[in-house]
This record gives sequence, C-alpha cells and structure tokens, in this order.
Amino acid sequence: MNDVLRDDQIQGVALATPAETHAELAVQAMQAGKDVFVEKPMALTLEYAEKMKSVAEETNRILMVGHLLEYHPAVLKLREMIDSGELGKINYIYSNRLNFGKVRTEENALWSFAPHDVAVILRLMGHAPVEVSSCGGSYLTNGIADTTMSNLRFSDASRAHIFVSWLHPFKEQRLVVVGDKKMAIFNDVAPFGEKLQLYPQNVEFEGATPLLKKEDAEFVEHADTEPLREECAHFLECIQSRKQSLTNAQSGIDVLNVLHACQQSIEQNGVPVAL
Repeated sequence: MNDVLRDDQIQGVALATPAETHAELAVQAMQAGKDVFVEKPMALTLEYAEKMKSVAEETNRILMVGHLLEYHPAVLKLREMIDSGELGKINYIYSNRLNFGKVRTEENALWSFAPHDVAVILRLMGHAPVEVSSCGGSYLTNGIADTTMSNLRFSDASRAHIFVSWLHPFKEQRLVVVGDKKMAIFNDVAPFGEKLQLYPQNVEFEGATPLLKKEDAEFVEHADTEPLREECAHFLECIQSRKQSLTNAQSGIDVLNVLHACQQSIEQNGVPVAL
C-alpha cells in the first residue's frame, strides 16, 4: 500500500478490503493525493464515513462508493421509467436478496447483503425514509443475524421492505416497484432480455368499489452492459473530469444512515427508529 501511495504515476486506487479497514485506507490514499473507489459498505460507522467525506472535500479528491446495482442497465432503465412518470406515484417497493450461503461470521446479513438494496431504493424513491424497523434471526452464529426483514417508511406514505438471507433454499434477487399507474419487476437472476418486466396494470375506482385492471407483463428492453465494467469506467471518467460520481460520499452516508437505524431496530427486537 505504501508503494502505491508514493507512486506519482497512480491517480486512483480501488479498495476491496475488509469493511473495517475502508475508512483508514481511504483517508490515507486521499491524503496522498489519490482518488478513491471504495467497496460497500463505505465504512462501518457514520463517524468514519463523515471523516472520509470531509477528507475528500479538503483534499479535492474523488471518493466513490461501490454501489454496483446503481450501474446495472436494468436499474438505470427502471429509474428512467420512474422519472418519466410512467409508473405514476410509487406506492411501495420490495426487494428480496436471498441465497443458501455464503455464511458470514463477522457481519450479519443486513450489512452483507442489504447495502445494494438500500442504495437502489433510495435512488428510485429520490429521498430518504423517515422511519425504519427491522428484525432478524440468528440461527448459525450467536449474535449474527442470518436473515433480516427491514421496513422503510417515507414521508409521502410510500413504503419499502428489504428481505435478506443466506439461509434460504434457493437464490432470489428480485426488486418489485408498485406504482399507481403501472408496476415493474427487476429480476437479476433472470437471463438477459428478461430481467426487467413491466405490468401495465393498476386499480381504478367506481365510486368506492376498486376495479382491478389486469394486463399481461411485457419485457422491457435495456442496454446490454456489464455493471462492474460501467462502474469502473465511471470512476475513471470522474478522475478525468473531476465531477462527483453518481455514488458519491453523500450517497454512501445516506445508505449507512438507513443501515445503522435498521441495526438499532434489530437490537431492540423491531422497535421503529426515526431518521
């Protein structure tokens, strides 16, 4: 690491190290004049994350957080559909990230899996929740939750929930967005061409009677790009342009705010925590 920091030919570094080392290494790199790409989670505490952001501002360095799904072409297309109003007002979002393994013994399923989903949900909603509640179960390692369910409440009455587990019989990576005009599903384990589906259906009212308008799903075309390649290319572009990245330090802090509140709720057996 010291050789890298002393090398004036190196402009940027990528940190894919244990999460507890992110803050110290990122600060060292930025103070040595390097731009930094750091894998999720940005840090393990808000205090460390704020320090990282502060150092980035003081040193005029790029600090980018590895929220990979925000560079996924299906997620970018979904953002476009929401921003254009095609889905209408978002009523709720839910995300399932489930698998049988890999079991962690240092961090729980919330911190291992949910940063991806929190990042995407915050981006799609366009604002942070006002309250969260979360509960988890520890079945393999005492004190390490193997499965967690987190509920997010937003100021506009919309909601989201995130279910993560490494103790599940099959793999599922699915995000569902329910708007008052249309509904969409992002299924990351589906083959290309079938990852993003649009359901052009909603509920209308005849007086006080709800009328369900059901329609067949249709696949939505999107770019055929590799999220990791796009993420890395974005980092290089930011180094050259000196523009803030899509997943900048503040977005990393916003995700950490939600994760910390969820962790507090888990430790209090699901008690709601205000943000």
